[in-house]
This record gives sequence, C-alpha cells and structure tokens, in this order.
Amino acid sequence: MDASVNDIATEPNPSTANALIRLLYLARGLRGFGDGFAVIVLPAYMTALGYDAVAVGIIATASLLGTALLTLITGWIAPRHDLRPLLIAGACLMAATGIAFPGVEHFVLIALVAFIGTINPSGGDLGVLVPLEHAVLAHSTTNERRTQVFARYSLIGALCTAAGSLAAALPDILVTGGSTQLTAFRLMFYAYAALGIACAVLYRYVPHARAEERAPQTPLGPSRGTVYKLAALFSVDAFAGGFVAQSLLVLWLFERFDLSLSAAGLFFFWSSTLSAFSYPVAAWIAKRIGLVNTMVFTHIPSSIFLILAAFSPNLYLALGLLLLRSALSQMDVPTRTSYVMAVVTPAERPAAASVTAVPRSLASAISPAISGALLMTSFTGLPLVVCGTLKIAYDLALLFSFRHIKPPEEQGR
Repeated sequence: MDASVNDIATEPNPSTANALIRLLYLARGLRGFGDGFAVIVLPAYMTALGYDAVAVGIIATASLLGTALLTLITGWIAPRHDLRPLLIAGACLMAATGIAFPGVEHFVLIALVAFIGTINPSGGDLGVLVPLEHAVLAHSTTNERRTQVFARYSLIGALCTAAGSLAAALPDILVTGGSTQLTAFRLMFYAYAALGIACAVLYRYVPHARAEERAPQTPLGPSRGTVYKLAALFSVDAFAGGFVAQSLLVLWLFERFDLSLSAAGLFFFWSSTLSAFSYPVAAWIAKRIGLVNTMVFTHIPSSIFLILAAFSPNLYLALGLLLLRSALSQMDVPTRTSYVMAVVTPAERPAAASVTAVPRSLASAISPAISGALLMTSFTGLPLVVCGTLKIAYDLALLFSFRHIKPPEEQGR
C-alpha cells in the first residue's frame, strides 16, 4: 500500500486522493463479498435451527435497529474525531459479529448479536461504515467527479456482493462432502469474520484526519431544512424496502417456490450483477437528466416489476421480474448519495450522511417484522405489493419536493 496515502491534506493532490479512493473501494468490495453470502446464509441458518418467518423478520428488525443506533452514534462522533479509528472499530465489529453468530442458538442471543453486529439483512447500503466512507470519498474528490466516484463505489460493492452470493452455495458443497448443515453455516460466519479483519488492516492506511487537519466540519446548519426533508423521504423509501429485505426475499423464494440455497445464490449473483452495472449507467443518465430525475424515473418501473412478481404463478416468471427490478432499483443509490453530498456545505457532509442514514435504518428496521408476519398469510406476496406501492409514493413525493433544488453541476441548465 502506498505510504503517501497517510499524508493526505485538506486539499489532497490527485495521486494521493486516488490512492485513498482505491483503498476504500477495496474495503467496500471485501465487505460486499461478506454481505453477499451472509444475507442468504442467515435465514437458512435460522431455518435450520427451527425458526419460522416471523422469527427471521424479528432478527432482521433487531439488526437494522442496532445499525441505526450505531450510525447515529457515529454521526455524532465523526465531525469531532479522527475517522480512521472509527473505520477500524467498525471493521473489528464486523469480525466480532462473524465470530459470535456460530456460538449462539437461543433466539434472544441471536437477536442480541444481530442488534450489536454488522450483518445487514437488507443487503443494501446501510451500515455503520457507510457514512464514514461516504464522508471520506466526498472529501477526496471534486464536484465534477463526485457522482462518478460514488457510482464506482456502488459498482464495486454490488459486484463483490454478487460474487459473495455465489459463495452462499458453499454450505451445500460442504454438506455433500460430509459436513453437517449447521457446521457448514458456521464456517461461513467465520469467513465473514475474516473479511472484517482484512478490512481493519486496510483502514489502518486511511490518513489521520482530525477536524483541525481538514476543512472544518460542523453539525447541520444552513442545510438543515433540506437534509431533514430528504431524511424523511428516504425513511419512507427505506420503510418500504424493509418489506423485501434481502433475507426476507430469500425466505419468500424458499417458501413460495421451494428454491434451493445454491439456486438462491445463483439468482442473487445475477441480481447483484445487474444492480452493479446499473450504477455507471445511473451516473451517465444523471449527467443528462439530473440526479433527482434519475432517482425517480428509474425507481418507479422497478417497483412495478416487484408488484407483478408477487402475483407470478411460477418461479421463472417471478425470477425474471425480480431481475428486471434489480436492473433498475439501485440506480438511485449513487445518485442519492451524490445529491445529499452536493446540496449541503462541505463542513456538513459527515452530519448530513448520518442524519439521512439513521432515519433510513430506523425506518427499514420496522418493516421486516411486519413482513415476516405477512409471509405467514395466505397471500405470501403481500410484502412485495406493499413495498412497491410505498416506493412509488416516495418517488412521486421526491420529484415534487426537490425537482427545483439542483446540485452545483446542474445549476444553469
């Protein structure tokens, strides 16, 4: 690793900034690979322990609530302290999560580990490390490159998540080789812990960046109203998304169509791959029609595909519609992040990242428990319908509220 990355200044030179960005891309890839198999293995592990959909939904809720609390604490600390130890601490927590899960079987203990730990059942861009990485990335690039940098960040995360989804087939291979199913699942959690350790090593190369060494960072000030409105709307989107958190979507496919673990891994590989390649396309579209329009006009069709999947009479049609959804549904991820970073002052960026992330985590934590209960009803596709309907309402509200608030690169169009 280039040692010059430790000498980054308030306005880093291009080579130093690029080295830091590449380092964060690598860390994001490792975390994405771990998330890719963890979100599939977790519901399968709980099912093997004898728990039902309601229990899986409660665990997902506990996990997301814990994520929200840790993100809130991080957002309060980040503007005042060095980001490097916070990143390392988050990676160590990831390692501890992977070590702890195999050692617990009682529901309360599983919920406690999920609450404290880092496994994200939504498979999305939530987590204690996300706002920290966003703040460092935004500080290391220019307005003109910002959306492209975040698109690549999301692309790498999604591609590595896709590869991790394929790794979810390893328990089936281990069972074929003579291992018990529970032992195979526990080995996957240990692999997740190893990835956390690798991320901690990488974060040691992130520069020390205290407040006095960077552009001053402050709590929300002039952009407070804008950020609060965005946070409220993003919360609606996240609440909707919680109904089809990836762990619950896996469970729906298991129960509705009797999908195998290996087949689920293959499906989520292609799903994540389509999402990954949608990120640079989103950046390309955003340059032409704007960030807000890109978020809205790619999101609405994806929600329609999700609703249609709920009524699919067979597995192949359902998977086809879900893949079409995946090709569109994540285009708002890099554009949303870029938009938030653009409409606040540089000093407010860490606080804005946290303020928009925490309500999303809290909102997304409410719905999985509800979704688990809905999966037990006669129409198991109901969570998909609820999710799609709420997301369409969110998109229309976002368009109405923010179509006139443009980032610097779009002003004058």
